[in-house]
Amino acid sequence: MRVIAGKARRLLLKTPPGYETRPTTDRIKETLFNILNPQLAGADFLDLFSGSGAIGIEALSRGARYAALVDNSRIALECIKANLKSTGLDKDAEVFPMDALEAIRMLEIKGKVFDIIFMDPPYDHNLERDVLLALNNSNIVYCDTIIIVEASLKTEFDYLDDTRFRIYRKKEYKTSQHVFIECK
Repeated sequence: MRVIAGKARRLLLKTPPGYETRPTTDRIKETLFNILNPQLAGADFLDLFSGSGAIGIEALSRGARYAALVDNSRIALECIKANLKSTGLDKDAEVFPMDALEAIRMLEIKGKVFDIIFMDPPYDHNLERDVLLALNNSNIVYCDTIIIVEASLKTEFDYLDDTRFRIYRKKEYKTSQHVFIECK
């Protein structure tokens, strides 16, 4: 796995060993960032369930001002820190060693607000639902925040009808999808 574009282009990234994380393939990552590119310059980016940190690092490499990377796995956190250091992007990032819901509360306390929030939770555990419902009541989201969820193709999002969010775009791949969400 590597950084695709920007300041850290072509630098290799480590991935946590084992099957606890599913690194987003370079091809899917490139498609995602081609969609996000117009919003990246100077953006504050939140990467929940960060794994290797590849998505947050790609965002920084392509011009995001700041990235918060969140994971609660010790192995993933070591990988994220090593990748940030090897790409030289560590000064623009902050790593939060906690679960996503705890991180949202911590970021609220710190007064952070994000332009783009990306999450890639373990599939089929409804974690994206829990996080989106927490974000619905959170001040880290403002009216122009873009939220992207990477999920399995069978993941349902009909509960969003009862929130301030709406899906404005979906991009489906062979086994997964990116769901783009904004405020109504």
